[in-house]
This record gives sequence, structure tokens and C-alpha cells, in this order.
Amino acid sequence: MTTQLLLVQALNGLQLGILLFLVAAGLTLVFGVMDFINLAHGVQYMLGAYLGAAFAAATGSFWWALLLALPAALAAGLLLEVLVFRHLYARDHLSQVLATFGVILFVNEGVKVVWGAAPLQVPVPALLEGGIEIMPGLQYPLYRVAVLAAGIATALGLWWLVERTRAGMLVRAGATNAPMVSALGVDIGRLFTLVFAFGAMLAGFAGVLAGPIFSVEPGMGDNVLILAFVVIVIGGIGSIRGAFVAALLVGLVDTLGKSLMPDLMRLFLDPSAARQAGAALASMLVYVAMAAILAFRPAGLFPVRTG
Repeated sequence: MTTQLLLVQALNGLQLGILLFLVAAGLTLVFGVMDFINLAHGVQYMLGAYLGAAFAAATGSFWWALLLALPAALAAGLLLEVLVFRHLYARDHLSQVLATFGVILFVNEGVKVVWGAAPLQVPVPALLEGGIEIMPGLQYPLYRVAVLAAGIATALGLWWLVERTRAGMLVRAGATNAPMVSALGVDIGRLFTLVFAFGAMLAGFAGVLAGPIFSVEPGMGDNVLILAFVVIVIGGIGSIRGAFVAALLVGLVDTLGKSLMPDLMRLFLDPSAARQAGAALASMLVYVAMAAILAFRPAGLFPVRTG
């Protein structure tokens, strides 16, 4: 692999990490504050992508689509929370897993009914077409650079919100010791609703940003959800800083692994076998990395102190 291709794949890995962070940020706070396992969080990412595609087609503008899709994703998240999730808070984890898995199936079929099963394509906004030269003779898509910048700006804003505001203080306290916060008079249910809605909007934001890069199709949130759970386990449940660092790590390992492993396997196998073995090993690398990290840091890289 050439240096140029390695650099491009590294940037692609960082961009994937940013999208994973936007999905994982709300998920880790929901799990940390309410100890609620929400397998349906990935459908918020998918809904964001579909809403962005629908609004872009209706208005002819990606920017209007982004502005309209965010409140729509938030409203969809609130609707699911009111109709389904709030009735599961007191249930055991198995009930939460089964119920939210049912929501995944329902929403996946719902988008097929509304938008069809064929993948949708969202055009790159005209303002962000083309590329920028990152090395002599190497152009990198401007839109992907904008996704990186938007994700980093969102991460900084989320850090300020969680670390420097009263609402963030309550969220951090809830993630540390929810029963104590509730005993002090804080409506923990309302706090969770706000966290859930904000997390749904972040996941929807990630979906809108992903629309011009990936195909918008039913089930697109499933793989992202799996990686998002890996992110929150590596980073530490309830930790925004941990989610950001772990998301970048997972994005790089996943992307570079898929690019490098087939070439590495060619040192030992014939090209056909190397492609198959490389693809199989690359799909395992993220989980191997998770196991290695947890062997030394069982609570994750940046665990939230409890007690």
C-alpha cells in the first residue's frame, strides 16, 4: 500500500470514527444514566439518513434538509421514547433487548413501506463538491473534510454542554449515581427523556451527514449500532470523552484493517486466499482490539466513577 492510499484510508477511518461518536454519544449517556439497553438507537441514525434524503429531494437543498431533519429526528426519538421506551425502564435487560429489537424490525419495515427497499442516493451539496490537496497530486473530497470538521465541532460543543452547564452537571451526576440524584429531587425520568431526545438528534445528525457518503437503505443502522456498542464499552459507559477517543480508535482500526489485512495476507497466501483471509481477519480486528483493551482496563479507557 502506498503512503498516499494509507493517508486516505486513515482520513476515512477518522471520518467513520466521527460518525460513530455522534451515534455513541447519546447511547452511552442513556446507558450510563438509566442503565437502559437500547438496541434501537441505530434506527435513529437510519431515520436521520432517510429524513435527510427525503427533505433534500423535496427542497432541492442539502442545507434545508439538514435543518429540517434534525428536529424531525428529535421528534421521532421522543415519539419512540413516549410510546415504547419509557415503559421499559423498570424492566430487566433481557426485556429491554427483546423490545428494542422489535422496534428495529418495525422501523426497518416501516421505511421500506414509506421509501421502498431500493437504496437512495443523496447528492453532495454544491458548496462542498470537489476536493482539497492534502499531498502533491492527492485530492481528498471536500465533503469528507467538512464531515470531520462538523463532527469535531459537535464533540467540542457536547463537551462544553456536559462539563460546563447545569444540565450537563445533572447528566454527569445521573451517570455517576442515578438513585442519589433522584433522591435529591431531580426528576430522573424527565432528565432521561431530554438525554434520549438529544441522543436521537445526534444519531439523526450522523445519518444526514452519512447520506452523501453511503447508500441510504433499510438496516443501515445495524452495523453502526454494533460498532457504537463497541465504542461505549471501550471508552467507558457514560463517558463522553471515552466515547470520542474510542470512536476514533474503532474507526481507524476498522478502516485500516479492511485496507491492510488483504495485502498483509499476501505475504503468506496466494492472492485469492489472501483476499478471503484478509476480509475475515479485518472484520475481527475491532473486537480483538476491544478484548485487548478490556484485559488491561476492564471498565474502559475513561470509566465514570460510581458510588
